[in-house]
Amino acid sequence: MPLSLILAALWALIANILAVLPSRDHHWRKAYALIAFGIPILGYVTYENGPWVGLVVMVAGMSMLRWPVIYLSRWARRKSSALRDHG
Repeated sequence: MPLSLILAALWALIANILAVLPSRDHHWRKAYALIAFGIPILGYVTYENGPWVGLVVMVAGMSMLRWPVIYLSRWARRKSSALRDHG
């Protein structure tokens, strides 16, 4: 198995362990750290295994970090509707 997939699996294991631990800020600091480490790992997976495997790993990561993705999509929707209404 390529090193990139081992790192991605390790990232997923750490994400699941962190999700079980209690948190005062509803896991947001942990999510930021996971995103900071996950993006380079995702790039490495895509570089080493191709775009389809990278897409599968990205979807898996997005399913674990679903709230940051939901908030980002809401923010993008608000910005696009504001640009549409204003311009």
